[in-house]
Amino acid sequence: MGPRGRPALLFLILLRTVATQGRPPRSHSLRYLFMGASEPDLGLPLFEALGYVDDQLFVAYNHESRRAESRAQWVLGGATNQLWLQLSQSLKGWDHMFIVDFWTIMDNHNHSKESHTLQVILGCEVQEDNSTRGFWKYGYDGQDHLEFCLETLDWRAAESKAMTTKLEWEVNKIRAKKNKAYLERDCPEQLQWLLELGRGVLDRQVTFLRCQALNFYPQNITVRWLKDRQPVDAKDAESEDVLPNGDGTYQTWVALAVTPGEEQRYTCQVEHPGLDQPLTATWEPSLSNTLAIGVISVIAVCVIIFFTGILFRILRRRQASRGATGDYVLAECE
Repeated sequence: MGPRGRPALLFLILLRTVATQGRPPRSHSLRYLFMGASEPDLGLPLFEALGYVDDQLFVAYNHESRRAESRAQWVLGGATNQLWLQLSQSLKGWDHMFIVDFWTIMDNHNHSKESHTLQVILGCEVQEDNSTRGFWKYGYDGQDHLEFCLETLDWRAAESKAMTTKLEWEVNKIRAKKNKAYLERDCPEQLQWLLELGRGVLDRQVTFLRCQALNFYPQNITVRWLKDRQPVDAKDAESEDVLPNGDGTYQTWVALAVTPGEEQRYTCQVEHPGLDQPLTATWEPSLSNTLAIGVISVIAVCVIIFFTGILFRILRRRQASRGATGDYVLAECE
């Protein structure tokens, strides 16, 4: 039975995580997630960037606007024009680098006409003893691809098809030195001034509520947060684009930072063409961190677009004060 005629299930899941912060000394991280699609039919721009300090999204950028946009009030409140300009220029540079790398990887795979995706995670961590660790990883079409090894200044290929790009990049010694300088010097310095800007915000305890809608079609869906039954301003919530699962269904989520102890004032509401009435979910403290609220049969009412292959899961908040960003994680360089 094709996607038009078969029923789908819509799962609504509510997650609660607490970032236990303000425990000096502690480690901190600056992470950038870059993603893009070679063709617009995957629902992604050619380049999009998200920047995180610890588990806090603070900046977003995309190729179409070519402009950095604040995603945290503490950044705009404390950043000088010069610091914000530096950040914007840095993201424009990443934009150019990402596209060049994208075309290089596609050429080395002999890919030209099909839709493909590229993902990059790069950044640094400053440990409790002030030591630093840098990371720079590439994923292609949702699979591990290349990782920069800071100790040896070369690249580790996660698959045989990545070897051509690995050898091509390793010939460029200047690139390796620039990567090393960014991971060991520039990234930690940027992290330090971001921590100064976020002092009093980043070091307080925050509760995150995330509402996930899984395995639904068609793809048009509305997911919103309500506080005391009143809609929460969309700019206060962080949301993910509606993404295909690869089997004809879709998924999305909306996250919200709330004051600890006020979780039960918030309700997640989902509207979908296959629902007779909106589906709602409220976090219950007796059910620990995860609550599966509903499994609703939804009959498809229009044709969906079926995407082959695996699309990278864009972003997942780090749970508690530690965790992984994204679904693909390369083994550490030896």
